[in-house]
Amino acid sequence: MAAWNLYRHRNTDGSSKDWAIRSNSDGSITTRWGKTASKLPGVSNRQGVRQFDIETQKQAKGYVFVAEVDIDSDGNVVFPGKTSATPSQWPESDANPVSVTTPVQALYWTVDCHAKHSIRVELGIEVRRLIGVIQSVSDQQSKPEQDWDGWQQWINATLNAETFELSGQIKSAHGVLPWLYLLALKTKGFKGVAIDIATETARNLSVDLKVEQEVLAFFGTDLDSIRDTAEVLGLLKPRLNLAAAMSDTDDCWF
Repeated sequence: MAAWNLYRHRNTDGSSKDWAIRSNSDGSITTRWGKTASKLPGVSNRQGVRQFDIETQKQAKGYVFVAEVDIDSDGNVVFPGKTSATPSQWPESDANPVSVTTPVQALYWTVDCHAKHSIRVELGIEVRRLIGVIQSVSDQQSKPEQDWDGWQQWINATLNAETFELSGQIKSAHGVLPWLYLLALKTKGFKGVAIDIATETARNLSVDLKVEQEVLAFFGTDLDSIRDTAEVLGLLKPRLNLAAAMSDTDDCWF
């Protein structure tokens, strides 16, 4: 199998489609496409074009790079570090489904904002408020290895309160804050603003941090470590400090 660059486009209804490309030794370009799945059935070959140019066109249409993968002649996609299943390894049609945990390798996010003007104004205000909260929190923590370009994307997109579509990627080096920011924005539930966050295997993430232990592990953290930040962002309810609460009550014993 040969190496392909795999891209993904997430639709507003939560579904997604994949597109892959490779350069051949004879100078031609092969592309494959289809709904996000373990197999891409569509295939075509082209001459006289550059891979870079086609990839740039796809990115302009909202496709986000996922990974360099292997794809066999039948269109079966194999991610790095994985092996393709042979027919004998496929489950029987009446077999009980088995849950397989796949470590998170990257997060992909999209937003489709076609809300009415008043809501877009509110969205812009909330974007700046949350970013301000994130900045105050990050000043108290070690800075991530790389800056996430999503901060500026969101600011630019909401400056004039116009409709917009954005997409991007969050790597482990970016730290956990970009993900928490997107979750906090998603929980606001702005009508006409669809925010989706998914793993490289197209699993949509919940806004419930307690069920996303794999994502927390991807960022090298856990729920207790990010609890204070999550509470400030409204993602977790503050814990009740019984000792502090009782200290403020009068002694009723007599």
